[in-house]
Amino acid sequence: MVKSFIKVGDTVEVLSGDDKKKQGLVLKVYPKTGRGIVQGINIITKHEKKKQGEEKGKIVKKEAPIRLCKLIVLDPTNKVISRIGRRKNEKGKLQRYCIKTGNFI
Repeated sequence: MVKSFIKVGDTVEVLSGDDKKKQGLVLKVYPKTGRGIVQGINIITKHEKKKQGEEKGKIVKKEAPIRLCKLIVLDPTNKVISRIGRRKNEKGKLQRYCIKTGNFI
């Protein structure tokens, strides 16, 4: 299991690969494999056979999982990339925050 601060609903930017510098919303995270699915990133084409009742098969484009180490979180207030830390908020509860700006997420 890989420890990650990336959660579902975060806006992230890709650090390396074919989709470098692209941004998207995290749809799903797989912590055991250290991967996640990001909207509009790492698009693959999948060929599907025809099913009963359908006339033809089809080609579907969808997002494939991408490694979490290639993603970095964007600060939701001013859209700056930043590493994520944890600290206690005013109520004494641990909460994620952007190290660069100091804003809570």
